[in-house]
Amino acid sequence: MAGSVKDREAFQRLNFLYQAAHCVLAQDPENQALARFYCHTERTIAKRLVLRRDPSVKRTLCRGCSSLLVPGLTCTQRQRRCRGQRWTVQTCLTCQRSQRFLNDPGHLLWGDRPEAQLGNQADSKPLQPLPNTAHSISDHLPEEKMQIQGSSDQ
Repeated sequence: MAGSVKDREAFQRLNFLYQAAHCVLAQDPENQALARFYCHTERTIAKRLVLRRDPSVKRTLCRGCSSLLVPGLTCTQRQRRCRGQRWTVQTCLTCQRSQRFLNDPGHLLWGDRPEAQLGNQADSKPLQPLPNTAHSISDHLPEEKMQIQGSSDQ
């Protein structure tokens, strides 16, 4: 068993709602209102509990109307070029809201990069101790001033 996950029940509920929305659309493509209700409920639970959802899940939900975006059924997908970059443009057929995603084969999301994982982060340099401000002022004075102060004390 993997390590314990905080809010495991909440993530299981989010997963169930997401899968239920997919199943509803797979059984009856005309029943988009129920799938939208499941996705809207999933979104509000994630916001209320401040849970981070996977980017692949967020990309398949419309930000405007909370519809499940299935290409050809609830959204259209087009490939566009702009200034030498390739983009995938997804347009929701319910609210007409569009999203653009970079379509670069070499691009990795931050969460998918190895340095984003806590176990893979190596301490390149040891932690520096904080400067101690409890020293006297004479510790921070140049040597010449200290010699002058030392001769006047005699």
